[in-house]
Amino acid sequence: MGDVTANCTFYRDIPGKLLRIETDATVDDGDTIAITLADYGMKTIEGILGFTHSTTDSIIITEAPTTAVSAGVLTITVGGSTDDKKRVFLVFGDSS
Repeated sequence: MGDVTANCTFYRDIPGKLLRIETDATVDDGDTIAITLADYGMKTIEGILGFTHSTTDSIIITEAPTTAVSAGVLTITVGGSTDDKKRVFLVFGDSS
């Protein structure tokens, strides 16, 4: 292992867009969410973070959703193995 600091780019003023998506506590594993990126000023996505509320608004764990983009529409497929849970997703996009 080595120091890779010199190989990193640090952004003070983060370029791009951030979209926060919050679901009701009725979402199941395998459900999908479709988002038209242009509606939120995005052309591409750069990353996504997902969270499950195993106890709503109390115990929060990370979750890895599956994503696909086609014709400017981002589809998020809920991952994990639990049903009837609140989910929160942070989508990092680029407007250029």
